[in-house]
Amino acid sequence: MSIVVNLDVMLARRKMSSLELAEKIGITPANLSILKTGKAKAVRFSTLEAICKELDCQPGDILEFVED
Repeated sequence: MSIVVNLDVMLARRKMSSLELAEKIGITPANLSILKTGKAKAVRFSTLEAICKELDCQPGDILEFVED
């Protein structure tokens, strides 16, 4: 079982760069990259909320559960 992060898909749909999103939500580009690549062990609700607000989406648009 794993959680897939579809942040790159939402960024493409909104025509926004990772750097632009990182600046708008107040995290470092490196931390956003860790989240985007699925290497993060956790994500704060406040970060997820900021991402969803900026990208005008729901958490389920970014995070997806996939069975192995």
